[in-house]
Amino acid sequence: MDDELLSKGFLDVPIDLSLDLFQEINKLKKEKNAVILAHYYQEADIQDIADFIGDSLALSQQAAKTDADIILFAGVHFMAETAKILCPDKKVLLPDLNAGCSLADSCPADKFAEFKLKHPDHLVISYINCSAEIKALTDIICTSSNAEKIVESLPREQKIIFAPDKNLGAYIKKKTGRDMVLWDGSCMVHEIFSLEKITKLKNQYPDAELIAHPECEAAILEISDYIGSTLGLLNYSKKSDSKEFIVATEAGILHQMIKESPNKMFLAAPPNNSCACNDCPHMKLNTLEKLYNCLKYEQPEILLPSDLIEKAKKPIIRMLKLSAEFGL
Repeated sequence: MDDELLSKGFLDVPIDLSLDLFQEINKLKKEKNAVILAHYYQEADIQDIADFIGDSLALSQQAAKTDADIILFAGVHFMAETAKILCPDKKVLLPDLNAGCSLADSCPADKFAEFKLKHPDHLVISYINCSAEIKALTDIICTSSNAEKIVESLPREQKIIFAPDKNLGAYIKKKTGRDMVLWDGSCMVHEIFSLEKITKLKNQYPDAELIAHPECEAAILEISDYIGSTLGLLNYSKKSDSKEFIVATEAGILHQMIKESPNKMFLAAPPNNSCACNDCPHMKLNTLEKLYNCLKYEQPEILLPSDLIEKAKKPIIRMLKLSAEFGL
């Protein structure tokens, strides 16, 4: 494939508008023994065509056990990297290489290595939303689903560096009372929610429960009725007797919430801007058209040095083993 076609970070190849992309993608999946893994924050069409939809923990578990030859990851760069780290012999594809992550970008590997040297007696727990290079500097990876249990599994006297999300780290530190040093990183989506606008929305819908992801700022978490991972929020909305919810996380999850609970109402928590909802601009770079071209031409592909894969894999495997022990 001509490198010029990938100069934008994705295959800019014209598509026959008469094609049924759902049908064509399903055909390509069978021909190539490919699996499509999609995060809850992807656009609705991508969620509907995916073989598996999940949060970071579930997607990592799925990548680790798949027997497909090709993994097409409909998510962001660090997620596709994680799949490649867990499956180095498989071809891992990402529809748009520009689908990065503001949280991962907030933790440069060189700066973090210097930070780590200042705390030599600390064990490093890194949220999975980080680069392969940060994973290679980490002792245990965690997700928002298992972070609290992973921290609690360590001896009480063990000092911890938690990276890169300061909000998730502060939430876990408060819940566990552990000695944790936090890296000063954050997610642009979860930091932009407006406390004032959410309060007004709660007044407008007094019966609505506010459910929030722990990447949100403390002020939002303090007024939340439930705090949990993306999957945790989805499961809670299904089980709760409430019929109305204000959802403080990326708006893509509302698609699954509505599908699972069509008789309930879901409102995207308002941000500090003029938008009606919160979309991750990186997640939304992936489109059904890019996914089709990506699978058809098997580009762009995620490639990582073997030594980096070896180092970054250890903390992920440690997380997966602990999660299995926890029953997650």
